[in-house]
This record gives sequence, C-alpha cells and structure tokens, in this order.
Amino acid sequence: MPPSFVLQNKEKLEKLKSQADQFCQRLGKYRMPFAWTAIHLMNIVSSAGSLERDSTEVEISTGERKGSWSERRNSSLVGRRSLERTTSGDDSCNLTSFRPATLTVTNFFKQEGDRLSDEDLYKFLADMRRPSSVLRRLRPITAQLKIDISPAPENPHYCLTPELLQVKLYPDSRVRPTREILEFPARDVYVPNTTYRNLLYVYPQSLNFANRQGSARNITVKVQFMYGEDPSNAMPVIFGKSSCSEFSKEAYTAVVYHNRSPDFHEEIKVKLPATLTDHHHLLFTFYHVSCQQKQNTPLETPVGYTWIPMLQNGRLKTGQFCLPVSLEKPPQAYSVLSPEVPLPGMKWVDNHKGVFNVEVVAVSSIHTQDPYLDKFFALVNALDEHMFPVRIGDMRIMENNLENELKSSIAALNSSQLEPVVRFLYLLLDKLILLVVRPPVIAGQIVNLGQASFEAMASIINRLHKNLEGNHDQHGRNSLLASYIYYVFRLPNTYPNSPSPGPGGLGGSVHYATMARSAVRPASLNLNRSRSLSNSNPDISGTPTSPDDEVRSIIGSKGLDRSNSWVNTGGPKAAPWGSNPSPSAESTQAMDRSCNRMSSHTETSSFLQTLTGRLPTKKLFHEELALQWVVCSGSVRESALQQAWFFFELMVKSMVHHLYFNDKLDAPRKSRFPERFMDDIAALVSTIASDIVSRFQKDTEMVERLNTSLAFFLNDLLSVMDRGFVFSLIKTCYKQVSSKLYSLPTPSVLVSLRLDFLRIICSHEHYVTLNLPCSLLTPPASPSPSVSSATSQSSGFSTTVQDQKIANMFELSVPFRQQHYLAGLVLTELAVILDPDAEGLFGLHKKVINMVHNLLSSHDSDPRYSDPQIKARVAMLYLPLIGIIMETVPQLYDFTETHNQRGRPICIATDDYESESGSMISQTVAMAIAGTSVPQLTRPGSFLLTSTSGRQHTTFSAESSRSLLICLLWVLKNADETVLQKWFTDLSVLQLNRLLDLLYLCVSCFEYKGKKVFERMNSLTFKKSKDMRAKLEEAILGSIGARQEMVRRSRGQLERSPSGSAFGSQENLRWRKDMTHWRQNTEKLDKSRAEIEHEALIDGNLATEANLIILDTLEIVVQTVSVTESKESILGGVLKVLLHSMACNQSAVYLQHCFATQRALVSKFPELLFEEETEQCADLCLRLLRHCSSSIGTIRSHASASLYLLMRQNFEIGNNFARVKMQVTMSLSSLVGTSQNFNEEFLRRSLKTILTYAEEDLELRETTFPDQVQDLVFNLHMILSDTVKMKEHQEDPEMLIDLMYRIAKGYQTSPDLRLTWLQNMAGKHSERSNHAEAAQCLVHSAALVAEYLSMLEDRKYLPVGCVTFQNISSNVLEESAVSDDVVSPDEEGICSGKYFTESGLVGLLEQAAASFSMAGMYEAVNEVYKVLIPIHEANRDAKKLSTIHGKLQEAFSKIVHQSTGWERMFGTYFRVGFYGTKFGDLDEQEFVYKEPAITKLAEISHRLEGFYGERFGEDVVEVIKDSNPVDKCKLDPNKAYIQITYVEPYFDTYEMKDRITYFDKNYNLRRFMYCTPFTLDGRAHGELHEQFKRKTILTTSHAFPYIKTRVNVTHKEEIILTPIEVAIEDMQKKTQELAFATHQDPADPKMLQMVLQGSVGTTVNQGPLEVAQVFLSEIPSDPKLFRHHNKLRLCFKDFTKRCEDALRKNKSLIGPDQKEYQRELERNYHRLKEALQPLINRKIPQLYKAVLPVTCHRDSFSRMSLRKMDL
Repeated sequence: MPPSFVLQNKEKLEKLKSQADQFCQRLGKYRMPFAWTAIHLMNIVSSAGSLERDSTEVEISTGERKGSWSERRNSSLVGRRSLERTTSGDDSCNLTSFRPATLTVTNFFKQEGDRLSDEDLYKFLADMRRPSSVLRRLRPITAQLKIDISPAPENPHYCLTPELLQVKLYPDSRVRPTREILEFPARDVYVPNTTYRNLLYVYPQSLNFANRQGSARNITVKVQFMYGEDPSNAMPVIFGKSSCSEFSKEAYTAVVYHNRSPDFHEEIKVKLPATLTDHHHLLFTFYHVSCQQKQNTPLETPVGYTWIPMLQNGRLKTGQFCLPVSLEKPPQAYSVLSPEVPLPGMKWVDNHKGVFNVEVVAVSSIHTQDPYLDKFFALVNALDEHMFPVRIGDMRIMENNLENELKSSIAALNSSQLEPVVRFLYLLLDKLILLVVRPPVIAGQIVNLGQASFEAMASIINRLHKNLEGNHDQHGRNSLLASYIYYVFRLPNTYPNSPSPGPGGLGGSVHYATMARSAVRPASLNLNRSRSLSNSNPDISGTPTSPDDEVRSIIGSKGLDRSNSWVNTGGPKAAPWGSNPSPSAESTQAMDRSCNRMSSHTETSSFLQTLTGRLPTKKLFHEELALQWVVCSGSVRESALQQAWFFFELMVKSMVHHLYFNDKLDAPRKSRFPERFMDDIAALVSTIASDIVSRFQKDTEMVERLNTSLAFFLNDLLSVMDRGFVFSLIKTCYKQVSSKLYSLPTPSVLVSLRLDFLRIICSHEHYVTLNLPCSLLTPPASPSPSVSSATSQSSGFSTTVQDQKIANMFELSVPFRQQHYLAGLVLTELAVILDPDAEGLFGLHKKVINMVHNLLSSHDSDPRYSDPQIKARVAMLYLPLIGIIMETVPQLYDFTETHNQRGRPICIATDDYESESGSMISQTVAMAIAGTSVPQLTRPGSFLLTSTSGRQHTTFSAESSRSLLICLLWVLKNADETVLQKWFTDLSVLQLNRLLDLLYLCVSCFEYKGKKVFERMNSLTFKKSKDMRAKLEEAILGSIGARQEMVRRSRGQLERSPSGSAFGSQENLRWRKDMTHWRQNTEKLDKSRAEIEHEALIDGNLATEANLIILDTLEIVVQTVSVTESKESILGGVLKVLLHSMACNQSAVYLQHCFATQRALVSKFPELLFEEETEQCADLCLRLLRHCSSSIGTIRSHASASLYLLMRQNFEIGNNFARVKMQVTMSLSSLVGTSQNFNEEFLRRSLKTILTYAEEDLELRETTFPDQVQDLVFNLHMILSDTVKMKEHQEDPEMLIDLMYRIAKGYQTSPDLRLTWLQNMAGKHSERSNHAEAAQCLVHSAALVAEYLSMLEDRKYLPVGCVTFQNISSNVLEESAVSDDVVSPDEEGICSGKYFTESGLVGLLEQAAASFSMAGMYEAVNEVYKVLIPIHEANRDAKKLSTIHGKLQEAFSKIVHQSTGWERMFGTYFRVGFYGTKFGDLDEQEFVYKEPAITKLAEISHRLEGFYGERFGEDVVEVIKDSNPVDKCKLDPNKAYIQITYVEPYFDTYEMKDRITYFDKNYNLRRFMYCTPFTLDGRAHGELHEQFKRKTILTTSHAFPYIKTRVNVTHKEEIILTPIEVAIEDMQKKTQELAFATHQDPADPKMLQMVLQGSVGTTVNQGPLEVAQVFLSEIPSDPKLFRHHNKLRLCFKDFTKRCEDALRKNKSLIGPDQKEYQRELERNYHRLKEALQPLINRKIPQLYKAVLPVTCHRDSFSRMSLRKMDL
C-alpha cells in the first residue's frame, strides 16, 4: 500500500488488524476450503525426462493451462478417496530418465462451497482438458506455489516409515526427515507381510442435514478412536498434521461456510492397537461452529453423533458406510452395537435414515480382511487356545462340529482372494504344516489333517505359480516360496520348553511370539527362519569339510539380512513392534523374547493331558509329506508335480532340521531315518521318474522342471541320507530311462534330460568323496560303503594303488563303475553320446562334453584338492576318459587343417586316406605329396589300419573338441605317472599310436595364436552366424519350437553350479545370452586393449601348459616302450608329435624342455633317426634351423646345441655325416624358399656357434669331423647369400623366380636339393596362380626322380627317365643325369628323400596333373596320366585307375566343350628389352614374358614402368614406344629404358600340319614374331607401292610354358617384305577371312555381311580394286618380281571366287527385308569383277616356259617364291 493511503486510513487498518487477531484466536483450529488447482503429472514427467539438464524448471501458468490439458486424454480420473487409485491409463510413463524439476504453479481457482464433491471436481478437470469457456466462470486467485520434484534415492537418510518410526540409520534426530508415504496400489501387489503394520484410514465423505431442524450450517466433524464409552477414553492414535504433535486424540474436518449438506475432503490416519476388543469404536461428533461471537452462544454446538464399532463378530469392520446420525449423546454400552440398530428412546436425524457417508480402509498385517482366511485362522487359534464354542461371523461352532468345519475351511482356502493369501502366506503355510505335524485332538479324538493340508498347500502353491509369473527366479521357482523355505520355514518344535541340544550353544528354538486373543497367553506361531549357527564362529559357513558340515550350513548363517519382526495375529501389547533392523542385536533380542514368554503349546500340552490323559501324537513333517505325496492322486498329484521343487526343498529342510534339533547329525546314516520313510522316498522317486519318462514328449516344459527338481532333491539327499540308498534311487531313475530309450526312435530329448539330471547330482560338493577315489578296484562288500564324514578329508586319499589289473582302471569296467558310481555314470554317458554309431545323439555332444569339462574345472579350482597326491586320486576317477577320447579321434575337429604355415603336415583332400599326406618341406599344396611310403606323416596315421573309408562320422565342433582335449590333458597332467606307465605297457601299438595322434592334435589345438588373432576376432561381428547356428541346432535337435525353447531356458534351467566350480554350470545356456561367459567376444564386440592383452596372456599360458603336459606324456610313453619290441613305430610317432610341437608357435620355456627331450631321444635311439625315420630326420633339421634363426638367445643356443649333437651322433654312427649334411642343406633351402620371417643375421650367429662347438670338441678333434662341419657351414653361408639377394627381389616376381632357378641350377649335381628348389618354385607359382608353370616345375621334379629311380631299380613299368616326359614338355631333357659329375644314387645320403620312391613319383605326377587341370591344359593332363597309368596297372590298383579315368573323361569332355579354344585363354606374350646400366645383370637382355591371358600392352607396360619406377625413381625409367631396333649410343646413360612389344607365336608352314588345335598352337612355343611397317624414306606408313614391312622372329632358350614366366631370347632373325609381298599377304588374309565366314558352322550372317562389305563395297579405300590397279595393271620390268606378280594375280582369282561363294551363302541366309541390300552387294560385286577381269587374265609368258634347273640367288627377297619352286 502506498504510504499516503496508510496515513489516511490508519484507523481502519488498526481495526482490521484487531479483528484478524480475534478471529485467529477464536477460529484458528478450524479450516475451510479456499482454492484448488490441478497439475497434469504426465506432462511434468515427460518434459522433465526429455530435457537433458540437471534440473528442470516447469512453469504452469494460467495462459498455459489449455495447452497442457488438451494434449492428453486421461482414461480414468479417480479421487484420492477411491480405493482404485489408478494411474492414468493410456499414458504409461517412464521414470528412468526423470531429472529433478521445479514446478511453479500460478493458476488457482476459488473453491465454491457447494461444488466440493468428487463429481464436481471431475467436471472441472474434464473442462480443463477441453479448451472451453467454462473455466472463465471460475474465479481465479493470484498465488504462486513452488514444488521441487526429484527421483527418490535408493536408501534415503533420516527416513520415517508411514507409522512415523525412524528407519535406522538415523544418526541425528534434529535433521529434517524424509517421509515414506504408504502406497495404495491400483492393482494388487503381491508381497507377504514382513513387518508389523496396523493402520486405519477414515474418509468422511458427505453429510446431509437438510432435513434436520434447528441451526446447523457451519458443520465440522470431530473424529475420535475410543476404547470405551467415556469421553476420556479417546486414544491418542490419530496421526497429526506435519506442524502438530505426532499423535492426537481427535481430528476435525474442514468447515464449509453456511452449508447444511457439506462434502468433505479429509483423510484421517489412525494407528490401530494390536489387540482390538468389542468396545473399540470410531466416534463421529458433528458440531455447528459459530463464527460471530454472540452472548450465550458457545463456539461449538454439538448437533449429532454417530459411531462405527471396530470389531464385528471378531472381524475388523471396514468399507463404505452410510450412517444414521443421533441427535443426542449415545446411551451406555452403545459401542458394542451398530448405529443402524434402533436404540429405544433415541432421537435420530431424518427418521434414522443414513445421512453421513464415510469410508474406512485398513492396511494391516494383523487383520486378514478375507472371510476364508479369517475362518481358518480363527479355527486353528481356537484349537490352540482350546476355546469352544467358536464364533465366526454369525455362526457358533461347537466342538463336535469342529472337525468338519476345520476341513471345509482348509478346502475353502482356495476361494480366498490371492492378495491376502500372499500377504499371510508364510503364516498360512506354517499353520498348515503345524496341522500336519501335530494333528489336533478334537473331542478326545486325534484328527488327521495331513491329506487336507497337503492338498491345500499344493493348490495354494500352484495358484501362486500360475498367477505370479513375473515373480519367478531364473530356475522357475516362485521367489516368495523360495524365501519361505529358505528364511521362514522351520519345524514346529515338539517340546518347546526343553532346550534343543543343537550345536552353537543356542538353547531352545527361537520363536517370535505373536499375540493371541486372550490377554494371557500369546499363541506362538513359530514363524521363524534359519538362524546363525554360531555367533562366536563366523567361519562356519566357509567351505564345509564334510557333508555333515554342509548340512549344518544349510541350517545356519544364511538369513541374517531379513527383517525379523514377523507378527501375525493380534494380542494386547502396549507398544507396536517396529522393524528391528540391526542384525547383530537380533539373535539376543530374539533369545530374550523367547525366554520372557512361555510358548502356548507348553500349556496346551499339559492342559490336553489333563483333558484326555494323552499327549498329542508327534509326527515328523518330512515323513508325513512323503507319505501324502506318494498316496495323493488326480489333480492334487498334478499340482504337486508342477511344483515339485517346493515340496522337495521343504522335505530336505525338514529332514535337516529334524537331524539337527534331535542331535542326530553324528548318528550313523543308516539309522537316521526309519525304514517306512525310506520306502516312501523310494516309491516317490520311482513314480516321478516314470512320470518323466512317460510324459517328456507331451509336457516338455513341466518335465524339464520336474527332472531338475528331482535331481536337486537327490543331490540334497546325498548330504543327509545313506549314500548307498541314494545311489539305489539314482539307479532306479536310470533303469526307467534306459528301458524307455530302447523303444524310442529319437532318444535325444530323453538323453538330454538324463544329462541334466546327472549334471545336477554331480554338482554335489562331495562328489569326489562320493566316488570313493581311495578305494581299490576289488569288488566291495556293498555297492557303496558309506565313508565316514569325519575322516573323509584324511582317509579319502590315504591308500596307495596296488599293482592290480590296471586295465580295469582305464576302462568303464563293471568293477570301476561299481566302485566309482557317479564318475562311472558320467563317463558312460560321455562314451554313449560320443559313440559315432549312436543314432540321433550328435546334438548332445556339446552338452555332455561341457558336463565333464565343468566337473574337472570345479575339481581343479577346489582348494580341498590342491595337493598333487590328492589331485592324482581325483584324476584316477577319470582315467577311462583317455580311452573314450582315443575312440573319438576320427570325429574330433581337425585343428591341423587350418594351420598350414611353416612347413607343417598338410592333408590334401583327395579321395581317401592313403593318398593324404603331409610334406615336411614346404607349406604350399604343391608340396603336400600324396601317398607317401611313410604313413606316420599323415595326421590320422594310425587309422590307416582301421578305417580306410575316411570320415563318415559327424565331426565335433571346434569348441567341443577343444573342451574334450582340455579334459584329456587335465587327466594326463594329474594322473599318477606309475599308473599311466603300467597302462601304456598294456596298450597295443595301434592304441598307443592313437594316443600319439591325440597328442598331435592337442599341439595344434592349443597353439598360441597371438594378439593379432584376438584383435581380429574382436573386430568381427559374430551376431549373424551365431543366430544361424542357434536355428540350425534347433532344427537338428528337432525338439520344440525355438520360441518355447527360449522362453523355457530364460525361465531358467540354469542350475546351481558345483561348489567351488570355476566355470559354473555351462549347460543349457544356448539362449541365455546374459549368462554366457564363454561367448563374450560375441556379446561385447569391442573389448578394451587390456582385455585383449589379458586374453592373449591366458592363451599363451594355456599353450605352454598344454605343451608341457604333452611333453611329459611323451616322456612316459618313451620310458614305457623303450623296453618293448614294437618301439620303432611308436618312437616314430613320438618324434612326429615332438616335431609338430616345434613347428608351432611355442614359448621359450617350452622350447627349452622340448629341445632337451629331443636331444635325449636322439642320443638314446640314434638308429631311429638315421635308419628308420629318415623323413623325420629331414624334418628335425628344418625345425632346428628355424629355431636357430630365432630372435631369442636361449632358444638359439638350445637349437644350435641340438643341431650340433645331431651331426655328431650321425658322424659317430657311420664316420660320415652325409645324411645330416644333405638334409641340413635341404632344410635351409626350404626354409629360405618359404619362410617369410626368418632372420638371416641370427641364423649366421647360430652357424658360428656350431662351428665353435666343432672346433672345441676334443674327442673328435683328430677326425675329419671339424673339416666336414666347416664345409657344411660354408655351404650354408653361400645359400644364405643367395637368399639375401632373393629377399631384395621379394617384390619382383620374375627376378625372384630367376634367382630360384639359378640356385636350382647350381644344385644340378645334388638331386635332393634341386628337387627342393623346384618345389619352392612350384610353390611360388601356385601362390601367383601360374598353374601352368607350377605344373612344369612338378613335371621337372618327376623327371628328375624318374631319372634316378631308373638307376636304382629296374622296373619295366616305371618311366625310363626324362625321355618319357618329353611329350609333356620338350624342356624336360635338361633333367637328364648324363654328365660326369652326377652322383650315383647308391651313395649314402643321396636320393634318400621320400620323393625318390615310386609313391613319391606318383604323388608328384598327380599334383602335376592337378595343376595342368587348373591351368586349363587338359591335353597335358592326358600326357601325364599316360606315364601314371602303367604304374597303377602294374600295382593292380583298380581304385586309382578308376579315379584317373574319371579325371581323363572330365578333361576330354572339357576339351570337347571348349573346342574353339577361346574359352581357354592360355597366355599373352610380350618381348621386353632392358637398356641401361641401372638394370645391372639385365642390361641389354631381351626376354619373352608370358602374361595372363588377355593382358593388354598398356597393362604390362604400366606394371613394369611402375615397378622399376619405384625402384630407380619415376623420372629415370622410360618406356620406348616403338618396336624399332634400339641404338644404344642415342640413349641417355643415366636413364633406364624398357622396350615392350606384343609378339605372337610364329610357326613355319610345315609346322602347321601338326599344330591343328588351339592347344597345339599355344603349347611348346619357342618362336615368336612381331611386324614393323616402314617406308624407305623413314616414315612408318606410305602409299601402297612404297609400303614395306619388317617381320622379326625371336627364338627363346626354352619352350613355353617353362618353369619360369620369362625366358631369354637366344636368336633373332628379320624378314623384309617388299610392297607387292605385303599386298599378297593382305589379299591372302582377306581371302581366308571370306572363306572362314562362308563356311562357319553355325552360320553367322552379320559376320559374313561385314566381311563382304569390306571386300566388295565400292567405297573401300586401299581396297582390293586399288591393290589390283597398283600392282597388276602392268607387267613388272624386273624379272625377279614376275613370280610375285603372278602370285598376286592368282590370289585375286581366288578372291573373286570366294566373294561369289560368300554372296551365294548370304542370299540363302537373308530375310525378305534385306533383298535390296543383297542386290546392291551383287551389283557391287559385278562391277568389281568386271574391273578386275582384264587384270586377272593377263599372264606373264616367261613363267610358262619349261622349268629350268634352279640357279637363282637365295636372298631374303626371293626366299618365299623360291621355296615355292623347290616344292
């Protein structure tokens, strides 16, 4: 207000102020509705969620309101009093992205007193959503309200519960609290009561005093909660408003001014006392409030009374009420009656009609508010209290009727609402169990309620399962039930007053007492959960050392995190129970409580004793449960089967509690449970097993669950019952499954179930002990003597293995399976499923392998078995695994096939095993020579004896094979060496070789791949292939659809992992992507560097460990066989594995051990290497040399030592080490030729070391040995130098091949080395797809071998030598061994390689044929097979012959189909000349290059220019564009010149007789030609009469195709054609074209017309007519040209004839539309013929004289014509 206004109206303002003071004092405690507004929460949520700021300002002002409401349509708007407080229907909101927001509300509307009802407010809200004029009628009020909204933290501090109790931690009571608001959910929320809550909400709604006489306008209602009728009996239980005291005795509603029928908007929250009596009631007093102060008028005038009694027939009264209102105070004892009852002499408003509407809602963990539950609990309580008759509602139940009523109330539990059932679930189950265990005594009779209770439990549990789908854990168990078993259930203690003797010093069972009705005795409902085993020993829940400890741990120390105030029924107790959240104090408080209150059952029992003279019978819950389950049938049985897990777990917990509380845990297992109970269990297991077997196809999902539950049950029983008994149960299940399996066509589903079953049982923590790892394989007295728990740790592994029939331990023999029962089952399962003949089980390979793998991983990481001796015992349980895996060798994934680097054995996939082989020389296919004479070289070497048909088995996946091999290595690593040794002694050679094959495979499988591989895998996306694989698996398994499968898996067949297992249970994880841990690379595609490093590190360690285990096993094998006769073949196999491991990537640690073993092997069995396994010797040299070039010093020194000792050994045997010398040289050649990454510098150092060894070797100083070593090392240095050159030319393929060619030539005198280099060249050609050249290298190799073979053995069917091969290639003769310095093949160490044998020759030829075939040279294939066929015929090898003839048929049919030859392009040839000193050796050299077919001149020009430009600099290299002779003097000496010319094969006329086909014209080419046009005055082109042509013919040193792609030009001749000769050549060409087009079949009219047009068309420039006019118009003056003139004349004659033929042909081909064109062509032809007529007919008379003897000159001009005369 402006100051002037204040001064003027000072008095008025004073007066107003005093009035305000008075009103506040007088009416301050009343309120009235003033204004209202509405906030659309969805808008707030969506806008606050979408704005990416930390806090959001949302302003809602008057101007905005239309927009904010008209956006969305709310499906149901319900007032705060209605119980169905729904969320806004169609807008589901997402609060995850909600950010803190501040709301500013500025639009408020005045509340009109007569528009307060819910309906009015709904109308306003609806209007607000519609932009209409309605709101303009409302009176706005200027105000501003700010609200901060932010997401609640997970655990807010200083929190108060809805009961205003402080939630710990609450360190400071002065801090502003956070209040939890009780939710009234729109839909039922299914949560059991776990804390005490007893609240009542009162909602006064409306009052109608319209018909009441007297003044009652400003009405307020006072609400009080009374425990008696006296006004002072109001209880302080009404929660106060935020600024008032915490509790008050009364609450007032707001006043609506001058309204006789007000509506109210109040919520009054009342804290109900724990115990209610009939006198507790709500009292409503109605007052009229006088606003003006008048004489004799009190402030409040009571104008009516009404009330609601809280209990009606013992049940809480809630709901909607419409009450009559009394005008005067109610009379005495009114509280037990309802106001609806017309009390005598009372006045009522409106004739006792209902005028006051009120709603009462209770939220209570004491009152069930469900009639069925109420009745059940009341009856049970009456039995406990022994209070008869019982009042329930309007019924009085007498004792004689009690039994029927109780049974019907149990049956009726099914009809109760689900929500209260869940809330009181734990109490309900406890009561049912109590009835089973302690049958009540009614009227002196014991009433057996076991069956009724079991049925009720089964149906309740099934109901929960069906209705609460989302509440299941990953195993498909309902979490409410699981937590009941785990935390809540315990046996009702039979004698509660005698302290239980259980361990831990806790006497007595701890009860939570709950209040009963009578004020004296609390009914203890025993609602308890497992408690800590021992407060003093926290470690007791660590790894238990025996099964009995495990049992104790089931009972103990698991549930301390649950709040413990389970309160169930009411009782008089002053203070309510709060939650007691401190676990440490919990046990002690619980102890106090149980000591303070005697349990009611104590008195009950004594009371009953006096009543009936007998105690109630005591039953054991697990026995009763088993019995009921066995005898039940129909729907009850179905329900129990559906939820079998619940009953099984309940039974196990009951058994454990029974043992624990009766102190029977130390009793012998056989006497723990009575026979009767064991029979029941056996019957139960048997019927459930038969259910599984009979229903697995129909109810797949249910049977899977049942199977899993049964397995877990048996697993648990192993901990508490006699093991022999449990094993007999397992046997029962197995028998049932087995008998069913025989009759099934596709057994995989059932076998899969059996696997799950077995896996779960084997996950038992004492699995190892259960298998009796210590006992010997002598038939025991009982199938499974019980191992005493106390000594299991010590005695379990005490005895040593006696020397008995070792084989029994390694086979799944009967004694083995009896002794090690579970391990026997696991291994039998593995053997059955992996058996290649097992029908339809291959889908389970992965599953069964994973099972074994998981078991072994869990043993490995179990601290109990860390001692090596104990591990050896554990490994003994798995010895048969070695045999099983040996059987599967043919099915294992072949890891060696993927590794063909570094000269590893490669299997070439030919038709069968015999022809498979590996080459130890080089890595390409060219080297993998088929069918060698040394069978050990094939990977599946030893199967040659057993399976010649090849792999018809299904192969395992790489993943499964890897897991299986890891298992094998684990057993080999941990098994006792002496046992293994004894077993190896018993094995046959065949079996030992199988074992070696396995080890060979292991080496490949676990080879270290390096970080790069992990990075590459990381970058790939596996998603697609993975999904495809899943679908494929599904299709193969053919079980149920993938969708159900997925649903089923996600519900969780993921069982508990075995205790201490490193990997957890890896089964059934196919679709559970979130659980898989071995597929991480597919899920999380981009791993961090650290993860990749870590993976690589682990991979490296695994590789080293695996190889060291393999090495140890090899050592044992060597020790074993060194004394036997058959050692040679086996030692060969050992050496093979050893060499293979040297060839793989290995760690330095492993290599040191490996070299040591290798040296020992060589020194122990020298004759093995130097006489039998000569191939291996070569291989060893190669491996050692490779490691000699290693960058790691220790590896180099070991390798050098090994190599030196190898030479020394060889020298000592025969005083000459030619063998090793030659093989080392060959190996180096091979290494150099193929290895990309060997280091020459390091190799030289190693050679120096070897030289030093030789010089300092005192024993051999006097012999020739040091000199020989020196020679060898010198020779090796030379090879190295050559290879350094090769390295330089690595990028220049032609130069590289030339160098290799030169080195090979240098070895002309040592066939083995030449062969090696020819092979290296073949490899290089194959890499570059020069198949023809690769084939030539192989033919040369074969020729070389044949040459020496013919000296060695004289066999008619073998080729005589090179000569035999000259049909294939004329170049082969250079391989003939005719010079003086050729070594004789009989010499030591010469021609000893595997190729210098018949089968080696065959292999080379087969490969040559294959390469020719790839090159499209099918005619050459035939020639190769011509050499091969006699050899196979001599060997009577029909199979090979049939293969060869098949291939020949293929080749010839291809020749037929591609007869024109255009389909097979064999190559394009160019002459390349190099000029310039920069080229070094190449300067002034001319070559013919063979390039791939259809290479254009520009391409080769670009390639060579680019290549040399890069080498010398782009400005230095120049390409000479023409093909004229190069004058060296005119060139710039600082530049490099390349001249490239396209050349064509050139044949003399006589050659054309033999070269008929396209192939003939492109094979064995030695002469090439190119033409250069010129004129005498230096121009290239001129007029017809001055146009000369130069033909250049080049001859190469070898015929193409040769073993290299460029060959030197050795001879060059030129022919110069005069203009008339050029014309003759042109005309002959034209005539030929015409003839070809005319006789083409099928005819090609277009081509024909084109040629015709060019021949007879009038416009042809320099056409036939002009040629005739230039050269034939007059007879030449020079007689030398007479013949040319005549020849040209005859050419024209021929030409016109051909034109006529062509025209005739064209006429027969054309359609009517081309008639005119034909006539035109004919006219042109006639014109041409007329013009030519005189020229053609003019003969030269001199030529027709008698033929004279020829004495002419033979110069180059007359050559062509003179040749003609000679003929």
